[in-house]
Amino acid sequence: MMGAMSICRRDALAGVLFCLLATSAPAFAQMEAFHRRFDAVLTQHGIVGGGVAIVHRGEPATEFFFGVARQGTQHAIDSETSYNWASITKTMTAIAILQLRDRGKLSLDDPAVRYVPELRQIHDEFGPVDAITIRDLLTHSAGFRNPTWPWDCDDAANCDWQPFEPTQWAQVNAMLPYTHVAFRPGTRWSYSNLGYVFLGQVIERLTGDNFVDYMTKNILMPLGMTQSYFDVSPYFLESHVSASYVRAANKLTEQPFNFDTGITTSNSGLKAPIVDMEKYLRFLIGDPTNPVYSIVLKRSSLDEAWKAMLPVEEDGTSEGPYVEGKPRMGLGFFALDVGGHRFVYHDGDQGGFSSEMLVDPERGVGSLLVVNTTDAGGPAPATAAHAEPNTEPEPRGDLRIALRYELIHSVFPAYSAGK
Repeated sequence: MMGAMSICRRDALAGVLFCLLATSAPAFAQMEAFHRRFDAVLTQHGIVGGGVAIVHRGEPATEFFFGVARQGTQHAIDSETSYNWASITKTMTAIAILQLRDRGKLSLDDPAVRYVPELRQIHDEFGPVDAITIRDLLTHSAGFRNPTWPWDCDDAANCDWQPFEPTQWAQVNAMLPYTHVAFRPGTRWSYSNLGYVFLGQVIERLTGDNFVDYMTKNILMPLGMTQSYFDVSPYFLESHVSASYVRAANKLTEQPFNFDTGITTSNSGLKAPIVDMEKYLRFLIGDPTNPVYSIVLKRSSLDEAWKAMLPVEEDGTSEGPYVEGKPRMGLGFFALDVGGHRFVYHDGDQGGFSSEMLVDPERGVGSLLVVNTTDAGGPAPATAAHAEPNTEPEPRGDLRIALRYELIHSVFPAYSAGK
């Protein structure tokens, strides 16, 4: 095998900064080809800025950066640019629940209402609310709706008075009598942001910490994620925060800057640069020589989270990041089988940010992809009074899916297991 190779340069005309660090000629060649594909796909979708990182065990990360963080300043994307990772937050929430389970604080088969008694207000025509378990919430099989709010704004041009997500638990609590269970819990999959808000409440009530404090102390700090936080940026990192945009019908609508996800932090509030998310990815890939990883969560519990359970199926569509490739749901992670090879992943969409984290456990390699522009197709949205909570790409044009399969079929196989 050849020694390490590296390239790091900025293409001033294209506005792209990229660094290649690979340990073999095949991996190096695949990285160069993937960089060209990455550049082409982001250009095709009119992305303002974004980045990708590939991590293989103990090697330096390979990073590509494209475009700018803010159109007004033309500040180039770099490894410390901070993004909202949206629903990738759910994987950390799931890890926190498994931490509490491993420490004997709860069982995954406990009724959720044991920890959040207000859930008794929910209408469940299938039986007692006690049948809804922590496991059901983790696997999106409790029967709850997707959006946190049960309604949309009536007049998109005149809704600046309404938060884009509930800011306090009291607001969610007030909606519980108007919340119903759509199917018998545990019988099928249906994505629910609301369910992960309930898991955030379980964490708070069991530990006595608010969600942000618990996650900072028990995940971010031990993993050394010193530039990561939830919701609004600390002052000293604000200059690194990326703006975000929704592109529709060739119109670019900027979203409110540095927005707060309110009470839905456990569902979508994580903010971090790629350089910090690489630390999280290394933890997921694993390293038996690093004792901190097993303190955060033992390997057997991560393997349990990645076990494929429920088929991921949505009525009326076979396209999009949730259903593409017929994945199955684990405990907070999606599991995908491609040619008998397992991959685990999670996507994120919020306020114009789109992201994906993908792990190949057998080869010990993983990737992070994030962009600050959601290509939503048409029609164009109104001027944003507040960030849009679900700015999902048009399914047939989701850039993450195109790049996901480049990684699965070309980049990851270039790495040998155990190297």
